[in-house]
Amino acid sequence: MGWFTKKKKGETTDEEPVVQTQEEANEEQAETEPVLAEEEIPVISTETADTENQVEIQEDEPEEAQAPQKKGFFARLKEGLTKTRNSISDSFNNLFKASELDDDFYDELEETLVMSDMGYETTERIVEDLKVRVKEEHIKEAQACRDLVINLIRDQMQVDETAYDFENKKTVVLVIGVNGVGKTTSIGKLAAQYKARGKKVLMAAADTFRAAAIDQLKTWANRAGVDIIAQNEGADPSAVVYDAVAAAKSRNTDILLIDTAGRLHNKKNLMDELAKMRRIITREYPEANVESLIVLDGTTGQNALEQARQFSSVTEINGIIITKLDGTAKGGIAIAIQSELNVPVKYIGIGEQIDDLQKFDPNSYVNALFADFDMRSDVEILVDENIENIPKDDDLFDMK
Repeated sequence: MGWFTKKKKGETTDEEPVVQTQEEANEEQAETEPVLAEEEIPVISTETADTENQVEIQEDEPEEAQAPQKKGFFARLKEGLTKTRNSISDSFNNLFKASELDDDFYDELEETLVMSDMGYETTERIVEDLKVRVKEEHIKEAQACRDLVINLIRDQMQVDETAYDFENKKTVVLVIGVNGVGKTTSIGKLAAQYKARGKKVLMAAADTFRAAAIDQLKTWANRAGVDIIAQNEGADPSAVVYDAVAAAKSRNTDILLIDTAGRLHNKKNLMDELAKMRRIITREYPEANVESLIVLDGTTGQNALEQARQFSSVTEINGIIITKLDGTAKGGIAIAIQSELNVPVKYIGIGEQIDDLQKFDPNSYVNALFADFDMRSDVEILVDENIENIPKDDDLFDMK
């Protein structure tokens, strides 16, 4: 007998999937929310208050502080990449002050790019392309090729215009990766953003191994206002996927987001399970597009690149989510991963809020990475580069 038996009409199983709707989640929250009794509410008497003292108190009250204005995504991205930018700024400043484009210049450029985690292959490609362009354009001074270097870096990470077509189709998204990289959190943020755009979204808790994974995803489902398909801890993940696909079809769901257990590429049983999930989706929902997104921790630098390389050797990967780019000195890894694996980075995370996960735009990323070398303001950079992906969703997500 295979991994599951198709139920006959009227037959029940020992363990039914838990399907939690948003309405049920709200009722459950209302039932458990503590209510303050009337006698516990403090009563402040004003009958004996002295009128003069009241006036003095009112005069001494400070003006209500205004809430700080929320920064746009580009400003937050620029701030998040500060450590990476600082790690290369001094080297770049000294590098482009060189009078000649000699071997020392190219060696120092190569060292600077490698130290920012752009990777050896990507760095060699940039340096070799630079030498060709310098020769073709008869450039003699280092300062004259500064913008050329930045543009060559930008060229390594262009995203095809079809990369996000899956968002406008009936799609099942498998989110994979090792433990601790932010898979569940990324799913929650994507669900909230898709819902805000008017998409009908469903989550599936197929990580049944990690103790808190199911509860964590339920919390995100409640926060995002979407339904979730889940079973108990230790249940068969493939059974969860089967139930989730059936629910997505019956509810005419636009996007089904599936959280999977953290796994290493060399764990054969877990990788076989991932392949099994994909077979179920293809068989039971052939009309749906299947998207596999791997989540990588940006703070791990070259280890993230190696994880992506190993996963891509055993399973299909359609895109990459890089998390925790805020505060890391290894922001160059986003360039290396896309350049070396030819798999597009589709989303990047720069914080804990829902709108801190956004579509990856190479232009804004490079502009933020090299902002210290451009005297224009943030707005001027965006306008001059004609960036089409200027975030327009900052006002959509007011959930904290």
